[in-house]
Amino acid sequence: MKILLTGGSGCGKSSFAESLVMKFPLPRWYVATMQSYGAESERKIARHRAMRATKGFETIESQTDVGKIELPRGGTVLLECLCNLTANEMFDAEGNERDPYDKILREVRSLAEKADNLILVTNDVGSDAESYSDSTLRYVDTLGRLNAVFASEFDLVYELVCGIPILLKGEAV
Repeated sequence: MKILLTGGSGCGKSSFAESLVMKFPLPRWYVATMQSYGAESERKIARHRAMRATKGFETIESQTDVGKIELPRGGTVLLECLCNLTANEMFDAEGNERDPYDKILREVRSLAEKADNLILVTNDVGSDAESYSDSTLRYVDTLGRLNAVFASEFDLVYELVCGIPILLKGEAV
C-alpha cells in the first residue's frame, strides 16, 4: 500500500504518519531527508527522533539518492519528507540548481517497490499568494508536480488540517 500525506507545515503530518506505520507489521524504516542548517533544524530533527524512539523504526538518514537505499523486501517505509528531498536534490551546497523531477519520481517508485507499504509525507505548496524568487517558484512547481503524480499513483491520500486527517482518496486503514 502507498499512502501520501499532505498539508501545511506543522499540521500534524508526522504524528499521523507514525500512527499509520504502527498499523503495519515490522520491520519499519524511517527515511529521514532533512539536512541540518542550524539550531532550528537541529531542534526539529531531535523532536522527530524523540517521537519515533520507541516505535521500532530503523532510521536511515538519506538526504538524496533514496532509490539507492538497500532494504530487504517487505516492511513499511516512512519517507519524511518529499519537500526536503526535493530541495536537497534541486539545490547543491553552492546554490547550483538542477531539475530533480525525473530522478525523484524514479527513486521514490524504486523505494516503493522494495516495501510492502510506503508512507510519503509532503507539504501543500503553491496555494498561497506570496511572490517568490524564480528558483523558489521552480521548486514550488517541481514539488507540486511530484505531489500530483504521487497522489494519482498512490492508494490513499490524506490531507492534514489542524491535526485532523481528511481522506481525499481511497479507503481508510
